[in-house]
Amino acid sequence: MKTIGVIPARYASTRFPGKPLEMLGNKSVIQRVYEQAVKARRLDEVIVATDDQRIMDHVLAWGGQCMMTSVQHRSGTDRCAEVADKINDVDIVVNIQGDEPFIDPVQIDQTIEPIARRTNVDISTLARKITKQESLHNPNVVKVVISRKQRAMYFSRSTIPYLRGIPTEQWFTQGTFYQHIGLYAFRASVLKDLTLLFPSQYEQLESLEQLRWLEEGYDIFVSLTEKGTIGIDTPEDLEYARSLLG
Repeated sequence: MKTIGVIPARYASTRFPGKPLEMLGNKSVIQRVYEQAVKARRLDEVIVATDDQRIMDHVLAWGGQCMMTSVQHRSGTDRCAEVADKINDVDIVVNIQGDEPFIDPVQIDQTIEPIARRTNVDISTLARKITKQESLHNPNVVKVVISRKQRAMYFSRSTIPYLRGIPTEQWFTQGTFYQHIGLYAFRASVLKDLTLLFPSQYEQLESLEQLRWLEEGYDIFVSLTEKGTIGIDTPEDLEYARSLLG
């Protein structure tokens, strides 16, 4: 099965314009993401998908693959679909976040595996057990409830499940909560269908695209991982990432 990894990269980020080109040590953020992604054993090809010539020129300068995509896309998922549509015989497409320079290649492979091995899985993602109490009520930490068959039941910025009759300060020790890791693998044919869906009510309320897919009846397979990710959304996040390099 031909499997490609697509790294959507926009220059015009609201919170941190130009962050793909920001330097993290001696390499840019987008170069570090790319170099981690190409280490994944299950990926046949990795492509940066952008709508900005500056990012395009930068990626090509250090030998990466890059494709110019429409400025009209509403999400990275739409950008991934355009790339897949331009490449022949793609079976699986992985949406790799362009602001996670320390992404683990093993997690990319883990996300792909359910689709590669099971005919009844069309969308796959990851989650990890929440290990810090402050994450429970942080709206920037997306939570997911998972069924016994490893399917996502709901995603939310709120704390789910709600522990009725238990004081909130005890929730962390009385319940099990999972944080969603924003890495997706799609069967290529399904990805194309997803781009035709209109934004749903729950998606718009929570600002979570994956709720559109659930509301339309698509299953999302969730594999558990023990490792978290470090995303760069703000200049402060970048400084923290720099500190990790030593």
